[in-house]
Amino acid sequence: MAVSELEVAARPSPPETSPRRGLAASLARRLVGPFLRGEMPPPRPATGFYTDTTVCIGCKACEVACKQWNQLPADGFRWTGNSYDNTETLSASSWRHVKFVEQFAGPEPPATPGDPAVAAPRDLTVHDLLGDGPSGRWLMMSDVCKHCVAAPCQHACPTGAIIYNEFANVYIQPDICNGCAYCVAACPFGVITRSAIDGVAHKCTLCYDRQRDGLTPACAKACPTASIQFGPIEELRERGRRRVAELHERGVHAAHLYGDESTDRYSSLNSFYLLVDRPEVYGLPGAPSNPWLSMPGDYGRAALTGLLTLAAMLAALFLSGR
Repeated sequence: MAVSELEVAARPSPPETSPRRGLAASLARRLVGPFLRGEMPPPRPATGFYTDTTVCIGCKACEVACKQWNQLPADGFRWTGNSYDNTETLSASSWRHVKFVEQFAGPEPPATPGDPAVAAPRDLTVHDLLGDGPSGRWLMMSDVCKHCVAAPCQHACPTGAIIYNEFANVYIQPDICNGCAYCVAACPFGVITRSAIDGVAHKCTLCYDRQRDGLTPACAKACPTASIQFGPIEELRERGRRRVAELHERGVHAAHLYGDESTDRYSSLNSFYLLVDRPEVYGLPGAPSNPWLSMPGDYGRAALTGLLTLAAMLAALFLSGR
């Protein structure tokens, strides 16, 4: 599917097909054009990300490539003290976030000098860092928008700024967004935030511009270990299941896919993960839920509250008039 950037750059520019118009026609088009519906591009096979966290090395090449390609501003240079994670979270200016989870035992009490039962300290080995030894392990994951099949942010958007493009990716149109932040509250993964620069919502576009030219998204292309894999979503799901089976055969029984299948409370994800621990360990909700599932109860409680308030006001008026 992917082609070389050099091939795209070498393509000739398409000829200009729009006819020349007079001043009056151009003015009329500028006034009426925003109210006209454009033609939807023909649907293409759904694409997404499959992230294998077992081969992520935390190099942050995906973060750098994402910022460079999308011309996102820097977040400043600040030491958080949270392992090697200085990005902290996804934001309007950070559409990729590499998480670092340290699972190491705490410091042991000091040993009594001369106690033969206490083993001499030893250096950490590569097997220890990979989780094969007794000392602990690193867990690393490159987080990104999940591009949900039924995205709550898209349902909550009042202006139609959030759409599904022809690749079935969730895409925010910043020129239509009014900055209401309903999508921020609706997303159960905390992906979307509102920019302090232009006041509208931003998130991963799954490199829509690159996909239209047949290119791989910048983060997947920059990943040196193929932890981030891009392609048709059904092929990625099958690839992920084969990888889980392989890890189970090698004794990694905790390996499982997160988001590859829908549940009774949430849809499947077009950006799903292979994890080796509980989702909560990676900062993911264990059982995400669509906000609209609780809306009937919310409406009922709101109506009941209104009726009780009205009854209390009528009772107060009636008693005060006696």
